[in-house]
Amino acid sequence: MSISTSVLTDLVQRLPKLRPQIYFKSSLTALSHAMEDQVLAGTDGPLVIATFQRERFYRQEAHRYRRIAQHSDQVYIMAAPETEFKNSSVGHEIVAFGAEEQLSQEWNLVVLGQHYSTCLACVERQNLAEKSQIPEQLAMDQARPFEGIWTSDRHVCLLVAQLLLDRIVYYRPELRAKVEQALKVYGIIPPSGKRQKSTSRSSKKQQSSPGSNGQSDLSASQFSDAFAHRLVTYLQAGQHKLLRVYRSLAAQERKERLVNSITHAIRQSLNPHEIIKVATQELGEAMQASRCLIYRCKFTDEVVVLTHEYLCCQPTDNCVSPVDSLIEQTWPLQANPLFQAVVNHQDRVYLTDTSLSPETAIKSPKNRDLQPELLQLEVQNKIKQLAVPWQIQGWLMVPILYQGKLLGMVELHQCTPESRSWKEDELALVDAIATQLSAALIQAQTYANLEDLNQQLEALERTRSNLIAITGHELRTPLSTIQVCLETLSQEPDMSLDMRQVMLETALTDAERLRKLVQDFLTLSNLESGRVDWNPETLPLRECVDLAVSGLRSRFSETLLPGIETDVTDDLPLVKADGEWLVELLSKLLDNACKFTSPEGKVTVKAKRNGNQMLEVTVADTGRGIEPNRLEAVFDRFYQEEGSLRRTVGGTGLGLAIGKQIVTGWGGQIWANSPGKNQGSEFHFTVPVVEAEVEVIGTPP
Repeated sequence: MSISTSVLTDLVQRLPKLRPQIYFKSSLTALSHAMEDQVLAGTDGPLVIATFQRERFYRQEAHRYRRIAQHSDQVYIMAAPETEFKNSSVGHEIVAFGAEEQLSQEWNLVVLGQHYSTCLACVERQNLAEKSQIPEQLAMDQARPFEGIWTSDRHVCLLVAQLLLDRIVYYRPELRAKVEQALKVYGIIPPSGKRQKSTSRSSKKQQSSPGSNGQSDLSASQFSDAFAHRLVTYLQAGQHKLLRVYRSLAAQERKERLVNSITHAIRQSLNPHEIIKVATQELGEAMQASRCLIYRCKFTDEVVVLTHEYLCCQPTDNCVSPVDSLIEQTWPLQANPLFQAVVNHQDRVYLTDTSLSPETAIKSPKNRDLQPELLQLEVQNKIKQLAVPWQIQGWLMVPILYQGKLLGMVELHQCTPESRSWKEDELALVDAIATQLSAALIQAQTYANLEDLNQQLEALERTRSNLIAITGHELRTPLSTIQVCLETLSQEPDMSLDMRQVMLETALTDAERLRKLVQDFLTLSNLESGRVDWNPETLPLRECVDLAVSGLRSRFSETLLPGIETDVTDDLPLVKADGEWLVELLSKLLDNACKFTSPEGKVTVKAKRNGNQMLEVTVADTGRGIEPNRLEAVFDRFYQEEGSLRRTVGGTGLGLAIGKQIVTGWGGQIWANSPGKNQGSEFHFTVPVVEAEVEVIGTPP
């Protein structure tokens, strides 16, 4: 069990007329030294009781109290131990109390002589230090505030001495006899006793006796008190000036810390979402806003979907005044007059109270220009329609600009009536953060553009490498064959007719292979550059499928082809496409499916409705299949599933790339599915359909 109330609290309860005031540590240090010097300069043996919050504070003054102990045998030192401080008697009495005791928050000092008295009774006020927003490293020293009293009134000093002696006996009961002696010597009697009054009258009489030593001591005491009063007044005034400087330093430090945290986020990540997330949290906390929003937008955006938000008090926190979240909400921009004002003037707009007229509530560097836009009744109603549902009392909007281009917006909301208004230096801080964010977003955007460019360059490099490898293989092989055949025919005039026929057919076959290679290059180049003239027409899909299948069978022997089945019914609607290119697409897909499917396998062509405007055509096979992570890459130019240098089948890798360009030309989509290696594959594409016209029968006029 411990004493839970402070000496100051007990004192004020007994003497309600006392009015404590605020002292800073520097003032209390000066007062304490003045009281101690009074003892060192005197000749009588006063009662001295001092409480220190921690042992380390006592160690700084230990040499003074060793000298004071030479003047009196009634000196008591109280402190919370940190090293070797413990109850002992070493010329003066040492009293140790626990670090969690109430005394660890107090600063008390009593000097009680026969003809003079002075006392301090103070309690440190942590809440005042927090409200002052002083940096911790500064608040720990001379700016620490205490609440208490300092007086030379003997009646008050006697009562403070009694309260402290009671605590000394509580912590060190073995000192009871010595404490009782002090009570008698210095006239410290409980207020209900008569002895204290007589002692006080006796003391007053002694102090008023002319020509006595008491008169001399009293004059010295009065001079010391007057000097101490002037000193404390001077120190208090100086400390208030220091506090103002500290607050200015704290604001500057807060601004630098906020800017540095955003800069650090930029250096850590060039992801704009990560940068905005950090900035939203840091700025919301620094500005003590109810809600902070930062989002990317342009001048012409109608709305924006909010993805980053800071809330000081959410509904899930069991707060007294929770603030509703705007995450995933569609936030109006063009319908917001404040956004329009920010866009028009490219400057911040701040309404201190949305319920008031903008004429009195608006705070902006361009007030005179903005007020006519916001004073209209219709505009005020729009602002309230947006503010009321989301509890917005104070509304600040700051644009994120780069060279006159709007990149985003910073919004700060105050959502409770008791919320404070932001000062000009705080608004300037938000402006600085918006400037920092503009540089960060431009940097992130530049980096993203560079990433895209690098990817394009890498793709171009892969295309170049594949082009060299594939064309080298596809050109060299048929050319070599043609050259060998022609050389053999020219050098062997006696060759049999059958052999001559074989040589000619081989040369013709490889010549056709070269022609197709060159044709594929030209076709893809024309499609990608937009030099193709599309001739859309209405035609049945089944007809195109039959043409593609018959063309495939005419080019290859039936023994080399897998089984080909078609499931395209006649009741499907007509399609709207260029028939030549549609047959070319089907031929490419069928050729690709047969190339990777053994003669024992099967290839299927089927079609179905895909919504109201499209037919979905599927070319499926039971062949080699595709790895799931390569399903999108198969449509790249020169893509070879086996690699360009170790292929078991021919081809340039342009067929599917050509097919993708054809489908894109009529506004369709193309994609591939495959369970995996050796499990077959499916290629799907969509083609627009022609809806039958319905005759509308109306009522004659």
